[in-house]
Amino acid sequence: MRDAPQRSTALDARDRLIVAVDAPSLEAADALAARVEGDVRWFKVGSELFTAAGPAAVTALLRRGRVFLDLKFHDIPVTVARAVAAGARLGVELMNVHASGGSAMLRAAQEAAARNAAPGRSAPTVIAVALLTSVDSAEMEEAGIRGTPAEAALRLARLAHASGLGGVVASPLDAAAIRAACGPDFLIVCPGIRPAGAAHDDQRRTQTPQAAIAAGADMLVVGRSITRAPDPRRAVDEILHEIALAPAQRRSAEE
Repeated sequence: MRDAPQRSTALDARDRLIVAVDAPSLEAADALAARVEGDVRWFKVGSELFTAAGPAAVTALLRRGRVFLDLKFHDIPVTVARAVAAGARLGVELMNVHASGGSAMLRAAQEAAARNAAPGRSAPTVIAVALLTSVDSAEMEEAGIRGTPAEAALRLARLAHASGLGGVVASPLDAAAIRAACGPDFLIVCPGIRPAGAAHDDQRRTQTPQAAIAAGADMLVVGRSITRAPDPRRAVDEILHEIALAPAQRRSAEE
């Protein structure tokens, strides 16, 4: 039985990196995972792959490593609870819901995960999406969401923490404030990670791997910078090197 993901400045860099396998088919996803297996311990199954291949995508990637099921459930509490239970029984170790679903939905998700661990595995850690990294102030205003992106992310992270969830998905720009508000044991998973010089694509609130870890992120989700690289394994190695440098940089800043 593996330990659940947890907050620790001593984590191996390979335990901090999650590769987003956003592929259009199971075959493409498995081929990509095979190219980086060993250096990569975590794979993310998102909406594109799960819609194309279903639970088989999770089963295939569990043979390569650990799985973060990124389906961002957001529905009435009973529906979310059933979806989380199904994910837990697949054997995933990390999964997410939308924090904006409210405390009743968040608690239902957490309780369902705790009751439905796959045989021989720990219950998955449920984390909440605070605010998508593609959302900026203009889109928040359009949707009627009050405050700045940073304020909204912190408000929703606090809600997830108060509802008993294990962590949050948030922009690396919000990691320091969430860490200060929610404490050392609250898992912070950051997408929107771009190595220095990489294109931001459709992400707006981004940061480099080293800066994200130094700010308080525990785990980083990286997709196109690896999956579209000419040499994915080399891209992984470069990001792992950046991650490994961050704790030393943070200690130097604190001394």
